[in-house]
Amino acid sequence: MCRHLAWLGAPVSVASLVLDPPSGLLVQSYAPRRQKHGLMNADGWGVGFFDGAAARRWRSAAPLWGDASFASVAPALHSSCVVAAVRSASVGMPIEASASAPFTDGTWLLSHNGLVDRAVLPASPHAESTNDSALLAALIFARGMDALGDTVSGVAADDPNARLNILAGNGSRLLATTWGDTLSVLRRADGVVVASEPYDDDPTWQEVPDRHLVEVDGTDVRLTPLKGS
Repeated sequence: MCRHLAWLGAPVSVASLVLDPPSGLLVQSYAPRRQKHGLMNADGWGVGFFDGAAARRWRSAAPLWGDASFASVAPALHSSCVVAAVRSASVGMPIEASASAPFTDGTWLLSHNGLVDRAVLPASPHAESTNDSALLAALIFARGMDALGDTVSGVAADDPNARLNILAGNGSRLLATTWGDTLSVLRRADGVVVASEPYDDDPTWQEVPDRHLVEVDGTDVRLTPLKGS
């Protein structure tokens, strides 16, 4: 239902990750190549990055391709950790900036690519919106990021139709899950990209198997099967 991307490595411009690649998130907002559900991602977008220890965000309910202000500023924004997403809203979910990833607890930036029945998610005063992704993010933050794999497996047990691809960063670490949709990893000389789909045709992109946890620390990338896989 969405496409997302994260970066961990040397400081790079947000534009170089989101706008410039030939099949980057900008193009994925209107022409994704590997998206299994939905044809476009025009219901909002968000970019989060770390400025030192501070998590900064720029989110919108409008399509990414129509934001000239972001396109003008993105080349000047540099960070060593970025989490970005373009959104295709599920039926009945609100279309508002606060419903767009990345969500944050002040320490982590988190995106959800997928769908989950809100009935299996607890209400939370910390959820940034009423959509499924915001409620799921609040649950993950409450249980702790080190329990991400167990949380995803538990939600999947409660909702067997859920799609639970999570992507998160805290400035020095990336965590991701595959559960029902695509994810790929690119190891570059200056860092690691984790994305819903490759943003170019580099043959060194590695597809992550379904129902796996991905952990990135520095240049170390570890894949672990999730419970219930």
